[in-house]
Amino acid sequence: MRKKGVSPVIATVLLIAMVVVIGLIIFLWFQGMTQESITKFEGTNIELVCNDVSFDASYSGGELSINNGNVPIYRMKLKIIQDGSYDTVDVDGFDGLSQGGSFSGSINIGSSENIILIPVLLGSSERGERTFVCDEKQHGYEIII
Repeated sequence: MRKKGVSPVIATVLLIAMVVVIGLIIFLWFQGMTQESITKFEGTNIELVCNDVSFDASYSGGELSINNGNVPIYRMKLKIIQDGSYDTVDVDGFDGLSQGGSFSGSINIGSSENIILIPVLLGSSERGERTFVCDEKQHGYEIII
């Protein structure tokens, strides 16, 4: 009775292929864990710039008004909370606010009793200009209707 097995050449090729695949998986996993740095104002991390964002907003009769403070805002996200759920959308017609700028536009919030405005900033990265959504809990502006 003769026993047959895998030839040493095939075994070596399989081991090398397994090592390459495992190495690629680990590389992609680590790459996903690191976040690309986005900066604004000559190298300041954009997360720190979110701390400097100040704006005032009001809602009345379907009309949203926003007055900006000291940091330009690129976009504005609107979180509409109703019936135990929420929907996050971009504010229609909002094309950015410069320092001291203002915006006024009509929005439909349905039967919502409160909304949260979340600023989106534009910064620079190695890949060019990138947007960054500020943290809602720290920088969101809640309006109770």
